[in-house]
Amino acid sequence: MTTVILDSEAITALRKPASAKGRAVLAALEVVPAQRKRRRINAHAIVPTTVRVEAHWNRRDPAAATLNRLPILDSTLTSDIANHASDIVESTGVSVADAHIAALVATSGQPVVVVTSDPRDIERASAPHRVRVIRL
Repeated sequence: MTTVILDSEAITALRKPASAKGRAVLAALEVVPAQRKRRRINAHAIVPTTVRVEAHWNRRDPAAATLNRLPILDSTLTSDIANHASDIVESTGVSVADAHIAALVATSGQPVVVVTSDPRDIERASAPHRVRVIRL
């Protein structure tokens, strides 16, 4: 696993890091620095920008300071990813944010872990690509 993708429920959980869900997300994020050190690979945690919108995470908001300190990179909705996500929405009916996640899974070229409260939607939208899901 080299990429950890967070959905909106994961972002919401991180707002309460002492909660059970918050601790689960933080545990998933611990994989990233461990893999970087152990395997010397480019492991990273990302949040699709559509997920940030859905989770109301405005990086300029002072209330987001705690979230902003975490090593989570934005993954923007590029034209190619938007086209892929649009096809996923049309074929599966998942939300735009879930389709953005699935499009990133499909185009990553490497193993992906998705931290989500909707494992069925992510697995269905990501098919036939393999994805490891951590359920919140």
